Amino acid sequence: MGAGIPFIDFAGQAPRPRELDVRWIHGSPSAKHNTDPDIQLYWYDEHTVILRQNMAIHYEAPFLFLLFGNSQAVLIDTGATASAEFFPLRRVVDELLGGWLARHPRERYHLLVLHTHPHGDHIAGDGQFVDRPDTTMVGADRTTAWAHFGFDEDADSVARVDLGGRVLECLATPGHHEAAVTFYDPWTGLLLTGDTVYPGRLYVRDWSAFARSIDRLIEFSERRPVTHILGCHIEMTTEPGVDYPVRTTYQPDEPPLQMTTGHLHEIRAALNEIGDRPSRRAFPLFVLCPDD
Repeated sequence: MGAGIPFIDFAGQAPRPRELDVRWIHGSPSAKHNTDPDIQLYWYDEHTVILRQNMAIHYEAPFLFLLFGNSQAVLIDTGATASAEFFPLRRVVDELLGGWLARHPRERYHLLVLHTHPHGDHIAGDGQFVDRPDTTMVGADRTTAWAHFGFDEDADSVARVDLGGRVLECLATPGHHEAAVTFYDPWTGLLLTGDTVYPGRLYVRDWSAFARSIDRLIEFSERRPVTHILGCHIEMTTEPGVDYPVRTTYQPDEPPLQMTTGHLHEIRAALNEIGDRPSRRAFPLFVLCPDD
């Protein structure tokens, strides 16, 4: 940090849960006549932004996360659409960075782009950041991402990403995808689980790996204050156990995005109930789906 630049203390206090009473954009009966913004922005706090892609642009409507530290920010995932015309992610991120830097001036500021996993609806916007100055983009594939975090040498390690006093903890959580990564932010207490845990269809490619990852998240969360678990989608309705059909572009009755550590235990109990014969089973806030 340069002289005279105020240092934000991200480690000086325990995280406190904040309200997430958000009405997320959720599509419309006619995608052609949708008037929602391309990307919804929600400032969880002064240094944390949750973004949701418009369902009229892509039915997956993924959530993305932008976290600011003293020396760099991290963008976690880049959405489901490559075109900057239809999904202006870089412009929006640059505007967010510019606004934050106007309030918290820095001589130089870096952007790091990471991913929860390499499915297309989480990496499509990568190309918008390829030529951006002061930017590091880490590929989402297992070879690249796991080498970056050190998981290729020890998959059970906890990697740390220092944003400048705001140090994220990162875990390998395969099961949905072999390269899946979960991020924990001690500043907010948010556990960002990608497609491993969210209110929707939990597609499981590797059943035993998924069970181990859920066990690990339970153990990890018991030793840290977790305020909310935030995945990257909402696919359930407010009726327990009922999900919206795949490719739905209008979801007017969504439950909240946030889940709790109690839901980790519910997923573990569901896995126990299903046993060693994986099958599609619906539970109140999620559906377990073997991804064959």
